[in-house]
Amino acid sequence: MTNAGHASAVPMTWAARFSGRRADGAIAAATTAATLGPLLASGPKAWWIIALGVLASAPVHWRRRAPMAVALFVGVAMTVMVFWEKPFLPFGPLVAVYTVADLSPTWKRLAAIPAIAATVGVSLALPGEDGETFRLIGTAFVAAYALGTSARANRSRAAELAERARRREQEHIAAVAEERARIARDMHDIITHSIGLMVVQAEAGPVVVRSDAPRAEAVFDAIADTGRGALTELRGLLTALRASAAPVTEDLGPVQPRLDGLAALAGRSGLDVVMTVEGEPRPTPGSIEAAVYRIVQEALTNVRKHAGVRAVRLRLRWTSAELLVEVADEGRGPRPGSGGHGLIGMRERAAACGGTLSAGPGQEHGFMVRAVFPLE
Repeated sequence: MTNAGHASAVPMTWAARFSGRRADGAIAAATTAATLGPLLASGPKAWWIIALGVLASAPVHWRRRAPMAVALFVGVAMTVMVFWEKPFLPFGPLVAVYTVADLSPTWKRLAAIPAIAATVGVSLALPGEDGETFRLIGTAFVAAYALGTSARANRSRAAELAERARRREQEHIAAVAEERARIARDMHDIITHSIGLMVVQAEAGPVVVRSDAPRAEAVFDAIADTGRGALTELRGLLTALRASAAPVTEDLGPVQPRLDGLAALAGRSGLDVVMTVEGEPRPTPGSIEAAVYRIVQEALTNVRKHAGVRAVRLRLRWTSAELLVEVADEGRGPRPGSGGHGLIGMRERAAACGGTLSAGPGQEHGFMVRAVFPLE
């Protein structure tokens, strides 16, 4: 990809330079013809008059390489020539002044103004031109300088707009990547929680069937409910992926779980979850609600897989400034080298909402996941 892009950029740069040289050549030829045409039309001229006319116009071919030097050169040649022959207009110096205003740095453009005024004044005053000629030539040079400044401003504006568009595109790409990463985390949570729960319940099913038929029916109903819920959430994720060209701030429906679904989540977990809520619940951003839900979901999945116990404490504590979430068990505690994508994903979810997450041994034993989210 990189090599291809680099290879394609080289011919484009060469083509642009070749096109620029052709344009400069055409401008130099037109300027020379416009300068010499009126001179030759009025009759034969001395060779040195023709040479001065060429020197006052043809060097604009190199105007892009050295704007100030070309402007000085053609200006001096034109000043010398007007002592004997007066062209219709000083086309070479006008093109050079336009180029200085268009391409030169700011300090050179400002320094060129008095130099241009002095050169034009000398070329008009010494031959004894009248006031009308002063006004005509002065207006022409002011117009050339103004046109060059305008072209420079338009080019700067176009470059600024292109840079803004590039930044917007990068921001959009980053937002899409962030959204896809969020969707990947959601899919991990859905699969590990729902499929893991279904496996646990299915393994317990044959035992319950032989000992407690009514309870076995409830187990199989729970498996079906868990599967339907997982399908609904996965369908929402796939819908979001298909609509990746849409704004990433759109409401993705079932992809964004809420806090009011925590009780149902605890009930479907296959664990004995004791849920307590402290403080006064308050309006919470949807991103924080989704993060809390997924963190609790992942924590319950880890308890079921690793803790070796069924009892879990789920605690939500509201204050005026933050929301605290704790999931704790009395199981075997963390194993050496434990961790993985689950804990990483929980930390990323908390950090994305400006919160923090810690996971480790409980206060006495077992394992605890603790997340804190700012609400202001």
